[in-house]
Amino acid sequence: MRLALSLGRRNMGRTWPNPAVGCVLVREGRVVGRGWTQPGGRPHAEVVALAQAGDAARGATAYVTLEPCSHHGKTPPCADALVRAGVARVVAALEDTDARVAGRGFARLRDAGIEVTTDVLAEEAARDHAGFFRRTDLGHPFVTLKLASSFDGRIATATGESKWITGPEARRLVHAMRMRHDAVMVGAGTARADDPSLTVRDMGVTHQPVRVVVSRHLDLPLMSVLARTARKVPVWLCHGPDADPQRIKTWEGLGAKLIPCALAGRSLDPAAVLQELGEAGLTRVFCEGGGALAASLLQADLVDEVIGMTAGLVLGAEGRPAIGALGLDRLAEAPRFTLREVRAIGPDLLHVWDKDA
Repeated sequence: MRLALSLGRRNMGRTWPNPAVGCVLVREGRVVGRGWTQPGGRPHAEVVALAQAGDAARGATAYVTLEPCSHHGKTPPCADALVRAGVARVVAALEDTDARVAGRGFARLRDAGIEVTTDVLAEEAARDHAGFFRRTDLGHPFVTLKLASSFDGRIATATGESKWITGPEARRLVHAMRMRHDAVMVGAGTARADDPSLTVRDMGVTHQPVRVVVSRHLDLPLMSVLARTARKVPVWLCHGPDADPQRIKTWEGLGAKLIPCALAGRSLDPAAVLQELGEAGLTRVFCEGGGALAASLLQADLVDEVIGMTAGLVLGAEGRPAIGALGLDRLAEAPRFTLREVRAIGPDLLHVWDKDA
């Protein structure tokens, strides 16, 4: 199962809206087939592994990181494919919460006389498939908030200088993290101040995540890197209902996808933004700030994971904070997270936090 999980991660960020599943076929102690969900979500991991195994799949045990699908979508059910191949046993990490499956895949296998074992490395699989479950169960993607800051929580000096607070090792790791998400998201302020490309670089990949900018008024520079590259790498702009129609038309002409979202007060409603992204198929979003967007997501309890990259320098109170105002009066109101991982990344410190249940 650990091998199946590692295989599924190979295309994490490339299979949305489908989960990134891994499958291993073992017969008489030998691996006869391996598969993982392919880009775009098809073919599924089980189909790839069965094709590799051929006749050797008969009598084999299939280790799969999620319940095999039982419904006819754009591809036939994987449960039926396992039955036809003559697999003797299926070991699965998790049940699929999609209402079209939800135990039906396991039932189909058992009805065909196949032994089914479940809940193997379920915790690890639940983490890998968290984005798929968030979208299936709640309608919105899993959100990772990344904060690269000074020791005192600043992301730039008072003048806006920010390159570079963290070292090259941390920045390279961020590119690897982008690669495993469906989309990278920033606020309008970050897009204006940094003119970011938001792409994965120096990792030997051709696939790029969707680039999402949250901007109520679409007051974004038309000569930016995002504007110039919108036809090469997807750019999605989440805007308010009161955005200038001419700006909408201009950005559409540049190749961007425009997504109207509801307001909450004077800003875009972060819950509405994520629901729209979920409806568009995204399951995992990597938010890189800035402070206002980070604060709005935290206030709305929409951040599932926080990744901190902390550098050993101090910028002082005049520096720009990593997170905007939250309007808290009491500690009990503060969003809390549980530490999952901490380690040195070059001269910097990586710390990963999970949302408290």
